[in-house]
Amino acid sequence: MAAQAVAYGFARYGYGLFLPDLRDRFGLSTSVLGLVNSVSNAGYLVALLLVGTLVSRLGPRPMVVAAGVTAGIGMVTVALAGSTWVLVVGFVVAGMASGFSWAPFSDTADRLLPDRTRERVMALIPSGTAFGVTVAGPLALVTRGANWRYAWLGFALVAFAMAWYAARVLPAGRHEGKADQGGRTVTARWFLRPAAAPLYLTAFVYGVIGAFYWTFALEAVSDAAGKNSPVAPLFWTLMGLAGIGSVLAGAFFLRLGLRLGQAVLFLALSAAIALLGLAPGALAAVVASAVLYGPAFMAASSLLALWSYRVFPGQPSTGFSATVLALGLGTLTGPVSLGAVADRYGVRTAFLVTAAVALVTLALRPPARRPEDDTARRPEEDTARREDTRATSPGAPSGDRAGSGPTACR
Repeated sequence: MAAQAVAYGFARYGYGLFLPDLRDRFGLSTSVLGLVNSVSNAGYLVALLLVGTLVSRLGPRPMVVAAGVTAGIGMVTVALAGSTWVLVVGFVVAGMASGFSWAPFSDTADRLLPDRTRERVMALIPSGTAFGVTVAGPLALVTRGANWRYAWLGFALVAFAMAWYAARVLPAGRHEGKADQGGRTVTARWFLRPAAAPLYLTAFVYGVIGAFYWTFALEAVSDAAGKNSPVAPLFWTLMGLAGIGSVLAGAFFLRLGLRLGQAVLFLALSAAIALLGLAPGALAAVVASAVLYGPAFMAASSLLALWSYRVFPGQPSTGFSATVLALGLGTLTGPVSLGAVADRYGVRTAFLVTAAVALVTLALRPPARRPEDDTARRPEEDTARREDTRATSPGAPSGDRAGSGPTACR
C-alpha cells in the first residue's frame, strides 16, 4: 500500500493536482498539458516492459525498490525544473515508479498468502493510492503558488523511505510459477490467450478515462470555482478520503462477484465523470463526482488485479504486467485525444465523451470463477470421469458397458 501511495498517489497523479501551478509557471496550453502527461507515460511503459521481462528472474523485491528510487529521482527533478523539457524528464522518470510498483505484488501475494485470503489482500493493495491522494491534497493546499516545489521535494523523501522499507521487508528471490497452470513457459501465445482479450480492453479503457480525469478534473473544478479558491485541493482530498473505502474491495467482490462488480464500478465512474461535464461549478456535483470517483476508481484497480490473476494463475506478475501495459497504452491515448477534444469543443464536452467511453466496458465480462475452482477436483477423479464416459459410450467394449474391467474395480 505504501508503494502504491508513492507511485500513484504522488508520482503519477500529483501532476493533475499541481496542474494549475505548472500551467502558470511554464505557460502551457490545455493540449500541451495533455501531451506532457502522455509523454510522461513513456517511463511507465518502459518500466512495465522491464517488469514483464525481469520479475520472473529476479523476483518482486528489486522491482518495488526500483519504484521508490525512480519516484524519488523523478520528483526531485520536477521540483528543481527550470524549463518544460526538464519538467517532462522528471515526469518520465517518476512515471516509471507506477510501472515498477504494482504488478510484482501479484507474485508476492501468490507466494506468501493462502488461497482463502489471497484475493482479499490483492484487492486491498491498490487502495494505497487513495491514502497517497489524501495526503497530497492538503499538502497542495499549503504549498499553493510559488511554493509548489516544496511539495514535490516532500514526495521524493517519502519515496526514498518507501524504497528502503521495501528492501527490508519484501522476500528475496524469484517466484516459482505453477507448472500445472502454465507457469514455466511464457510465450506470445501465453499472453494472447482468448480469455485475456476482454481483460486487456477493459484495462485500456480504464487507462483512457483515468488519465483524462486525473489530469483535467482539478483544472475543470479550479476554472469554475476561481483561481484562488480552495475548492480544487479540497475536491482532491475528498476524492482520496472517499477512495479509502476501496479497502473493502475484497468484500465487495466476494459479495457481488467480478462480473456484477465490474458493471457497478464502471457505471459509477461514468456518472462521476459526467457530473464534471454537466456542472463543474456546482458544489453538489463536484462533491458527488469526488465521492463516486474515488472508491470506484481504486476498486476498479483491484478488479483488474483479481481478473488478471484468474486469467494468468501460473505467473501472476508476468501476466499482470501485460494487463497494466494495456492500461498504460490507454493512459497514453487518453490525455492526447481527449485533450484535443477539450481544445476544440471545450473541457465539459470532453468529460461527457469520456463518460461515454467508460460505458464500453459493460460489454466485456470477467470470468465468474477463481483459478482454484477449476483445479478443485483431484486428478484421479478426472481420470475416473473420463473412463466412466468411455465405458458408457456407444463404441465402448461390451465388458465395460456391463460393469466389468478397471472402471468396475474402481
